[in-house]
Amino acid sequence: MTMVDSALFTPAALDHPAEPLGALSFLRTLIRNPLETWPQASFSEPVLPLSFAGRPLLFVMDPALIDEVLVGKSAVFPKAPIIRRTIGPAVGNDSIFTAEGAAWRWQRRAAAPSFRHGTILGFVPTFSEAAGRTVQRLRGQAGATVDVAEVMMETTFDVIVETMLSGHASFDTRRFGREISRYFDTVGWMAAWATLRLPTWLPYPGRRGAMAGNRFLRQEMARVIAERRARPGDVPDLLDFLIAASDPETGRAMTDVELADNLLTFVVAGHETTALALTWAFWLVANAPDVEARLLDEVARVVGDGPVEAGHIDQLVYAKQVVQEAMRLYPPAPLIPRIAAEDVQIGGETIRKGTPVYVPVYAVHRHRLIWQAPDAFDPERFAPDRARAMHRGAYLPFGAGPRICIGAAFALAEAAAILATVIRDVRFVPLPGHRPMPNVRLTLRPEGGMPMTVEPRQTRISHQTGT
Repeated sequence: MTMVDSALFTPAALDHPAEPLGALSFLRTLIRNPLETWPQASFSEPVLPLSFAGRPLLFVMDPALIDEVLVGKSAVFPKAPIIRRTIGPAVGNDSIFTAEGAAWRWQRRAAAPSFRHGTILGFVPTFSEAAGRTVQRLRGQAGATVDVAEVMMETTFDVIVETMLSGHASFDTRRFGREISRYFDTVGWMAAWATLRLPTWLPYPGRRGAMAGNRFLRQEMARVIAERRARPGDVPDLLDFLIAASDPETGRAMTDVELADNLLTFVVAGHETTALALTWAFWLVANAPDVEARLLDEVARVVGDGPVEAGHIDQLVYAKQVVQEAMRLYPPAPLIPRIAAEDVQIGGETIRKGTPVYVPVYAVHRHRLIWQAPDAFDPERFAPDRARAMHRGAYLPFGAGPRICIGAAFALAEAAAILATVIRDVRFVPLPGHRPMPNVRLTLRPEGGMPMTVEPRQTRISHQTGT
C-alpha cells in the first residue's frame, strides 16, 4: 500500500448527514446546496439505495458498477429527465448535451473536427496568449484581492471565443458571466421543482431573472449565427462545422435554434468547467508550498521564459497532474444523472425501469474504498504509472463511455497551458481564515467566489538558480 504524506494539504470538507434527510430538510438543503443532501454512506458504500416521497433511486459509487452504467450498458441508461428540467431551458432539449440516440450521434460527429488532437495543439498559442493577457492584468493589481474564479472565467471565455468562433464574435464578457450565474443560481430551485414534479412555469425565487438571463444568452448566440451566415470565416471553426453538418438519416441541417442550443452548450460548458478546475487548482497550490515549488520547477525547465507552445503540453506532466487532482477533489460536473430505460441487471441486482440511477462523482472522487487519504490534495495520485493502474470508473471529471465530454483533451491542454503561464509570473495568496466550500450550481463553484491576494513574482522563477 502506498504511504500517505502526512504533510499533504487537506482542505475543509462539507458536512454530510449521517442518515438520509427527511423530505422537508432534503428540499431545503437541495435548494441551498445539493451536495449537502448526500448521506455520509455515499463516501463509504459501493451502492446506496435511497428514496424520496416513496420513489426509489440509486447512488452508484463502485467503479466496476459505474463502468456498467456509463459504458457497458449505456444504451439502457440515458440521461435522466432532471437534465432536461434544469439544463434544457438553457441549451435546448435536443442539443449535443441533452439529445439521445441518433439525434445525439450526428451532432457529436459534426462537432468532432474541433476537438481532434492536431486541432487542439494548434490552439495552444491561443491558450498562452489569453493567459498572458491575464498575467498583465494581474500584475497591474499587485496587492489587491481578486476573485480568482472571475479571473479564470474571463480567461477561458477569451479562449472559447478565439478557438470556437475564430475570434470573430464580440461579447460583453462580464455581462455574459453575470447572466450565466443568474441562471445557475436558481438550479437548486429547479431541482426541487423537478423532484416534486411541479410544473416548470410555477414561480420560484430568481426564476424571472434566470429566464431573462437565458433570453440574453440565446439572443447573443442568434446574433453570432446571423453574423457568421452573412460573413463566413476563412478558416472553418466549430460554428462553421455545425452550420455545414447534416443529419445522415434525413439530410437536414441544423435550424438556427439548434445551432444556438449547441453553440451555447460549447461556449458555456467550454469555459465554465475549465475555469473552475483552474480556480480550485490555484487555491490548492497556494496552500501546498511543496506542490507549488515542484510546479514552478517544471515550468522553468520545460517552458523557460517564453510562451507555452504545442510541444510543451506533453512535457507539462506535473502541471496536468495538479489539474487532474484539483478535478478529483472538485469535479466541475459533480453528478451524472441517469435513468433505467428498462429492467436491467447491475452487479447481480435488478434495477426496475424508471429508476433514477445517479453517479455522484464528487463522492466517488472522495470515496474511502477507492482512495487513500481521499480528502487530501496529492497530485502524485496521477503520476503516469499510478494513473495507468486506475480503474476508469474511479475518476470521472469528464464522465465516461459514449457520452464522455467531447472537449476533455481540449480542457486539459488548455488548463495546463494557463496554469503554467499564470503561476510563473503571479502568486495567489489565500485570505486568512477563508475556507471556500463547494456548492453545486450545475457546476461545482466555490461558494462566494475565490478571493485571493495578487502577488506578482519579482523575477520569473529560474530552474538554474531556483530564485
